[in-house]
Amino acid sequence: MATKEFKKAARIILVGAPGVGKGTQAERLMRRYPQLSAVSSGDLLRAAVRSKTSLGQEADAFIRTGNLVPDEMILKLILNELKSKRWVSSQSSLSDASPAEPSKNPSASFILDGFPRTAMQATRLDALIPINLVVSLITPVNIILSRIASRWVHAPSGRVYNTDFNAPKIFGKDDVTGDPLTKRADDDEATWKSRLKKFDETSQPLLEHYDRKGMLWTVKGNSSDEITPRLFQELESRFA
Repeated sequence: MATKEFKKAARIILVGAPGVGKGTQAERLMRRYPQLSAVSSGDLLRAAVRSKTSLGQEADAFIRTGNLVPDEMILKLILNELKSKRWVSSQSSLSDASPAEPSKNPSASFILDGFPRTAMQATRLDALIPINLVVSLITPVNIILSRIASRWVHAPSGRVYNTDFNAPKIFGKDDVTGDPLTKRADDDEATWKSRLKKFDETSQPLLEHYDRKGMLWTVKGNSSDEITPRLFQELESRFA
């Protein structure tokens, strides 16, 4: 895949239902645009807990009692990451009256993953740093359900196969070990319909929030391969 360079910094959020292929698109974007990095709130949280930082210990106390980690802590983790990369001023704080002034350097481009998930979280993020593109990825529900029905996993390694477009060399066997492949316990249609319904309920206000701010761009397709070229074209028109 040929690479392209950004001429200005991109600060991107990908929004899409479970199974729509957000991870696939993020990987392709980072291969296409080497200046683009992933900032994952989940990875930052796990790293903080593992490293036993003061923030990580606070978060771990919530996790151990089965509670959600407060938005304030997630925002602190994101801000600390941006400061460590010098993408915002080292003096930036959550209590600042206005959002942090982000670096204009194209190498300060990132895809924010895992946050925000709600309009309220988006409002908090707006006060932290200005996002300049929100991409809504849309694939029909029947196609997502078909993908899930065709998905098989090698549980010990986490390798994922799909009999429609990423089939194992031998049906039902892992390519590397030859072990039997299995279905995930929650990969049944009823569970997925429930997850997709919940996503629709929470994502609509989030998308409306960014639409009002003029940041939302929507792309529809039946497959990742159909969506990717449109995504490249849009990013290059904005940032390259």
